[in-house]
Amino acid sequence: MGEPLINYQNVEIVQQDFCVLHNINMQLNAGDFLYIIGKVGTGKTSLLKTIYGELSIASGEAEVLGNNLRAIKRKNIPQLRRKLGIIFQDFQLLTDRTVNDNLEFVLRATGWKNKLEIKERIKEVLEQVGMANEGNKLPSELSGGEQQRIVIARAILNSPSIILADEPTGNLDVETGRKIVELLHEISRNGSSVIMTTHNIQLLKEFPGLVLQCKNNELHDATHEFYKKTNTQDKLEPDNREPILETTCSQAEFVNEEDSEEDEDIETKTVTEKETDTDKE
Repeated sequence: MGEPLINYQNVEIVQQDFCVLHNINMQLNAGDFLYIIGKVGTGKTSLLKTIYGELSIASGEAEVLGNNLRAIKRKNIPQLRRKLGIIFQDFQLLTDRTVNDNLEFVLRATGWKNKLEIKERIKEVLEQVGMANEGNKLPSELSGGEQQRIVIARAILNSPSIILADEPTGNLDVETGRKIVELLHEISRNGSSVIMTTHNIQLLKEFPGLVLQCKNNELHDATHEFYKKTNTQDKLEPDNREPILETTCSQAEFVNEEDSEEDEDIETKTVTEKETDTDKE
């Protein structure tokens, strides 16, 4: 086995002087499908943010695709992000452009110039996600599940080594969500490692993978424990509340050289009624 794609050792994540997670030890290898589970506010999305450079590492050692996250310069973060596929719960498609135009925008912004090659690559990824005939439609003309498939197509355009999927089924019905996870597993079998945050425990039972659980400000390996408890209704039970959408970076921020200096509100132990930008995880 080669070097891990992600290697975290004794990592601590802090936001606004609050320790979100500490003592994180995590590795992701080629071909892995990793679920990150945990209740709202336990640090799932914050962990993903550190991987793509949205949130700094407070202490410990952290490498992603050979990049030292403790030492990486902000000007080099867009280059790292171009090696990652990012799937947001709230899609973040450009609503005034067709599907084809959304995908072309990403390719051109990441260095593609040949019109024929761009057209062929868009055709390939749309076929891969089962949306070959939808390229000329606007996002508003697609269902939620169809839009999520387009987001997945966007994420795999540059054949990333790692795909980060933050609650990709959170706004979808059960059957559509199942098809999305099935698609992500197929992509993983084709070579991209996947990290997926989720509250839908049933999906883990149907599509097994590695499992890490955010709990008590720590990240625990829950793979063996979880699959021993296939019939229990315990603390791994999903949160059935309506999802609160989180926007971290716009699509353009992932493909351009500009990065937002603004940090998201932190996950806190107690969510007050006054908080309007809660980190839904």
